[in-house]
Amino acid sequence: MTHRLPRGLLAAAVATALWGCASTPPAAQRPSEASIAAHVEAATRAAGSDLGEVLTLCKPVPTARPVQNEDSDRGLRALINRPPPPPGRAFDNLYFVGGDWASAWAVDTPEGIILIDALNNQAEAAALIEGGMRKLGLDPARIRYIVVTHGHGDHYGGAPYLAQKYGARVVMSDTDWTMMETRLEFATPIWGAPPKRDISVKDGDKLTLGGTSLTLYVTPGHTWGTLSPVFDVTWQGQKHRVLLWGGTGFNFGADIPRMEAYGNSTQRMVKVVRTEGIDVMLSNHSRVDGSQGKMARLRQAAGTGPNPFVVGEPTVERTLTVMNECSLAQRDRFALLP
Repeated sequence: MTHRLPRGLLAAAVATALWGCASTPPAAQRPSEASIAAHVEAATRAAGSDLGEVLTLCKPVPTARPVQNEDSDRGLRALINRPPPPPGRAFDNLYFVGGDWASAWAVDTPEGIILIDALNNQAEAAALIEGGMRKLGLDPARIRYIVVTHGHGDHYGGAPYLAQKYGARVVMSDTDWTMMETRLEFATPIWGAPPKRDISVKDGDKLTLGGTSLTLYVTPGHTWGTLSPVFDVTWQGQKHRVLLWGGTGFNFGADIPRMEAYGNSTQRMVKVVRTEGIDVMLSNHSRVDGSQGKMARLRQAAGTGPNPFVVGEPTVERTLTVMNECSLAQRDRFALLP
């Protein structure tokens, strides 16, 4: 019997095959312009024609960590004020309730909802998370847990409001709870104060509600305590395994140990992808995972046909490879600084 892949998956499979047949990158070498070029080339090869947004991680980044001032706040407001996409169902039990810039995901279970990230502030949480859930037939009063992927305000900003209103528990890694309590990396009145310490988790802990379990992997890099949940979703009677990468960008300046930790996290999660058969990769910023375009395709298809979020295990691996190679390129750029 012959099985035909949907066109999008076929393109991804071809890109994967070409990547696998390409020449092996040179062995590790001292940082140099040549090593930077080799890592960028490896990332470009892995990206193929479908992972261009992820490949932007290879562009040189500032060597200094951003500082909070009037200009940065003006830029942040512009990002927050972009017209939001409509909320929607990504899988039978997973819903997008985010903005144009930052994403929020609602995992629905028979015993309540696990919210992954809470956007920038109370106003966004009320309009997009509460409002989006109601449009989708979900009751925000059923939110039992809020998993904050990392300690930056575009993900924790709405958590204090939702936690207080609905009695939801806030879940973060112990490392990022401590960072927010002692030396908050980014602070601005736009985000307000971070939530008070609630549930602390360590690498590999599980959060279970209504028969759904999230395995919470600590993936240092974007912050030292970034959480990347792995969990099951269903679509048309088929189970799929999701990795939601908890923090993508390199916004921490010329910090070589942190950049190396980022690369190590991606390499480690490739092994998890292979072991667990992860075939869906999400982000908490829709530009990274193309979630807005995928949600639009689902709306157009009225919930029928293949799910565009199901990219297949090889493409999830390629995504992590692009991220890894770009982190190594940035590391080598930093190593060459005077």
